[in-house]
Amino acid sequence: MDLDVVNMFVIAGGTLAIPILAFVASFLLWPSALIKIYYWYWRRALGMQVRYVRQGDYEFCYSFRGRPGHKPSILMLHGFSAHKDMWLSVVKFLPKNLHLVCVDMPGHEGTTRSSLDDLSIDGQVKRIHQFVECLKLNRKPFHLIGTSMGGHVAGVYAAYYPSDLCSVSLVCPAGLQYTTDNHFVRRLKELQQSAAIEKIPLIPSTPEEMSEMLQLCSYARIKVPQQILQGLVDVRIPHNNFYRKLFLEIVSEKSRYSLHQNMDKIKVPTQIIWGKQDQVLDVSGADMLAKSITNCRVDLLENCGHSVVMERPRKTAKLLVDFLTSLHNIDNNKKLD
Repeated sequence: MDLDVVNMFVIAGGTLAIPILAFVASFLLWPSALIKIYYWYWRRALGMQVRYVRQGDYEFCYSFRGRPGHKPSILMLHGFSAHKDMWLSVVKFLPKNLHLVCVDMPGHEGTTRSSLDDLSIDGQVKRIHQFVECLKLNRKPFHLIGTSMGGHVAGVYAAYYPSDLCSVSLVCPAGLQYTTDNHFVRRLKELQQSAAIEKIPLIPSTPEEMSEMLQLCSYARIKVPQQILQGLVDVRIPHNNFYRKLFLEIVSEKSRYSLHQNMDKIKVPTQIIWGKQDQVLDVSGADMLAKSITNCRVDLLENCGHSVVMERPRKTAKLLVDFLTSLHNIDNNKKLD
């Protein structure tokens, strides 16, 4: 074989080896960095741009795609201890002609975290309204969707600021008062009584606790590699003290049942999406909301737990588009099965 050809293969092999070895090293040694790169790449692939907007000394971080048009804009609120990128799996299946905005909730990811901030549900609703005003998102009525804690905030927002919205989607929202506590809620109450706030199941500090949280929130039983679990924990640990403070605030007497106390004030068309196998917030909450909200549609998902957005992103996108189409004649240019 020609020596030049041999040299070419040696050089090519070395060139390929460098990024492969870098990837393996990142996976084994710095999995948290790899997770951040993954979200960065996914945002770019989906055309989501990150921006910041400031109101006084408070700054919101958000991502967006598209521009406001004749179709309603969609504002997406994530759940407890998550971030704006949790919606990327749903964004992937949404039509590109929609204006989408995903915001980091107060104190999360790139949005200001202040010890003086009111982290109650009312306080978060006011902050999200401040964000909406900053972007002038309510120049015309927009659609609001939130999941879990974000669903709690979205529901109360719909009650407080009805003129801002054309419709709202609540995905397994918190904030309802059940006649019977499920196993998860009973466990939380026991922890509160014993003041064992270090053991809150939704605030993992080890890969084992992270695995338990994923099992709690998901119906599907997927074996996650130890390195990925470690990376997920590494990303969260610096924020765990804030998460504990936030958690105690949203389960306090002031906030725990805010949606329940305001659900009869929701007058805009409402969609409820809930996983039938939700172990965190019981699916019976969907019926509770449907009986209190006049114009309400309920979509229950089989073989799905609390993490609806992560477990069933394609179905969530389809249900959302179908709901918006029924109300606002949204054209769906993407096939959603």
